[in-house]
Amino acid sequence: MVTNEFGLQERDAVYRAIAARRDVRRGFLPEALPSELLRRLLAAAHKAPSVGLMQPSRFIVIHDLAIRQAVHAAFLEANELALRSYTGERREQYASLKLEGILEAPQNLCILSDPQSDRGHQLGRHTMPETAIYSTVCAIQNLWLAARAEGVGVGWVSILDPARLREILHIPAEIVPVAYLCLGYVDCFGTEPELERSGWERRVPLDSVVHYDMYHEQDGSKNAEAKSA
Repeated sequence: MVTNEFGLQERDAVYRAIAARRDVRRGFLPEALPSELLRRLLAAAHKAPSVGLMQPSRFIVIHDLAIRQAVHAAFLEANELALRSYTGERREQYASLKLEGILEAPQNLCILSDPQSDRGHQLGRHTMPETAIYSTVCAIQNLWLAARAEGVGVGWVSILDPARLREILHIPAEIVPVAYLCLGYVDCFGTEPELERSGWERRVPLDSVVHYDMYHEQDGSKNAEAKSA
């Protein structure tokens, strides 16, 4: 049995970062992140697991206000289209949500994936080529958790037309934009997800999504009962 190299406090800190991570859309402070801190966050992302050790993730750090204004304009266009898909009270609720901090955050970060990279020699991608994108998502989560431990807020803006984002950031056709993030110190972190607090959606219990041995068309609580029977 391998001895646990993490002490109790270190282990608890990992779980605390996971539980306290939030998608931050408001409360960004104007102070830019120190360059050494930003590099630590990028290094955490770069150390993420990747299929075949291909390391497909690429990073664009954006400080320029004009570029952020262009991205914000693209968000407004996409957000208006999204708003039209809702009706009634849900439409009103959507319109009231704060869904980005593109201009408020002192820096933005676009995380890309190069799924055609020769690195890794296609190991693990013959049957599941999409794992290149999954690897980049792992990098995003690494950065997000490291940022929370550093007291840095991260907000993921997914309401963007990828084609428009490609145009603004000069992203080559073979490179896939995966996440557009807002980064910065914040005045506080919420004790619960903002969408849960606003009543948009709520978390489901773990037992409702856990299955054993095979997928069952039933809720997880019944599945758990079946396992324990």
